[in-house]
Amino acid sequence: MSESLPFRSAVVPAAGLGTRFLPTTKTVPKELLPVVDTPGIELVAAEAAEAGARQLLIVTSPGKDAVAAHFAPMPELEETLKERGKDALLEKVRRAAELISVRTVTQHEPKGLGHAVACAADALADDEQAVAVLLPDDLVLPTGVLSRMAAVRAEFGGSVLCAFDIPGPEISAYGVFDVSDTADPDVKRVHGMVEKPPADEAPSTYAAAGRYILDRAVFDALERITPGAGGELQLTDAVALLISEGHPVHVVVHRGGRHDLGNPGGYVRAFVDFALQHPDYGPELRSWLGSRLEG
Repeated sequence: MSESLPFRSAVVPAAGLGTRFLPTTKTVPKELLPVVDTPGIELVAAEAAEAGARQLLIVTSPGKDAVAAHFAPMPELEETLKERGKDALLEKVRRAAELISVRTVTQHEPKGLGHAVACAADALADDEQAVAVLLPDDLVLPTGVLSRMAAVRAEFGGSVLCAFDIPGPEISAYGVFDVSDTADPDVKRVHGMVEKPPADEAPSTYAAAGRYILDRAVFDALERITPGAGGELQLTDAVALLISEGHPVHVVVHRGGRHDLGNPGGYVRAFVDFALQHPDYGPELRSWLGSRLEG
């Protein structure tokens, strides 16, 4: 495989318990909850494949085998659909298995996002110089920001993160970047990061989103940081260590939208948004919502 690709592997941390969706997540992993008829993690996998990833590394916890199983072929189901002439459904069922090669990595203890990413280190080939990380709770719309981020890495080297411009008090709910300008108004050099600052103390209006292209040096940094709050290894601490050692870090400011699938309120908004765009369900749903809201 040519190293001209910006990255070959995409890491998707999916080891969480999904506590905000209990009791559903007693048996159904949060990552498999459908956005209309497609699990969120399949949407994320499609985004990674579109940007050039060849391997999806799903970081799971014991007992979450169903997440990876979604990407396995199902010959009996496929044959049944084929026999019944349900070609459109057959195509949908086959899509996940054909998107990208999938491997799982087990995170045996919930030790934070940094630890989850570190668990994937041994699954990379020796010649892979960068890795993408996509948080499955975040849908970044429209897709394509990873390709833009890869172009920024090609220009500046180092690691590249995605950011949203969130002026106003809402910024206090996010990790916020301390940045300086480059010649491109949507590309910023990162000097540090503050987690959930008061709005009047935020170093910028640029908040972290769940997309990263990380230089392989991040794995060495993850081995050298110490656990933070809750005894967890934070990915942002590893990135901060790299910055302090002169490693270039930039953000690409994404001017599109995003949905947070990590909580029921955000999930409902994503479901409705995607359903409104669906050719079969959208028109009737739009009409129903209009009458429902009027009532």
